[in-house]
Amino acid sequence: MRYLLELSYEGTKYHGWQVQPTANTVQAEVNKALSLVLREEITTLGSGRTDAGVHAEMQYVHFDTEKELTGDILRSLNGVSPYDIAYHSIRKVNADFSARFAADSRAYRYRIETGKNAFKRNLYYRFYKPLDIEAMNRVAKVLLEYTDYECFSKIHTEVNHFNCTIMAAEWVQKSEREVEFYIKANRFLRGMVRAIVGTLLQVGLGNLTEADFRKIIESRDRNQASDSAPASGLFLVEVIYPDLGERL
Repeated sequence: MRYLLELSYEGTKYHGWQVQPTANTVQAEVNKALSLVLREEITTLGSGRTDAGVHAEMQYVHFDTEKELTGDILRSLNGVSPYDIAYHSIRKVNADFSARFAADSRAYRYRIETGKNAFKRNLYYRFYKPLDIEAMNRVAKVLLEYTDYECFSKIHTEVNHFNCTIMAAEWVQKSEREVEFYIKANRFLRGMVRAIVGTLLQVGLGNLTEADFRKIIESRDRNQASDSAPASGLFLVEVIYPDLGERL
């Protein structure tokens, strides 16, 4: 039987999502918790990967087991897991369901602290220079006009193409000391959101124009885009599937 598990995590102390032989990762902790609770070797597949230091308010994984599960497993998983990983729901899905490939869309939020905050040190990018949010929003809309985003992808990544359909891209002034970028697409390339944020920040500083931004996208060259924004401000916040059915 195949199950779909919803969880969230703070990625600060983890070396990204995907299991690695010499580093602690979120997926390794999830596999370990499931294996301990179910008393069998469990391997998960996530809806997507997050880099070292990136967080997730909503992440999904699927896994297989012969056991008939109920919602009570969530209490057990939360009881054996670190404080920075939390489990929220579980559903039974079809045997061919894929947490990665069945998703219609995903969304990220990038949070920037524009004035010093004594709390949530690892959950924001501290950026104290004045930003032109109106210009950043105007240029962000350009993203919806293109589909090839190779210029914002990490190099040497294992993908067949660099095409994505971006459905939304918007900057919001959340408070006097907080700015947030929201972006939604059918898929994302490795490092894509942080590279976009880093480049749009240069627009906000007055160092890049809309024409410059278009040239960067059309160049398909990662070296033309700006440095990536730090991982600390990035959150995977939404993964949408066509029909998940009821929670157990």
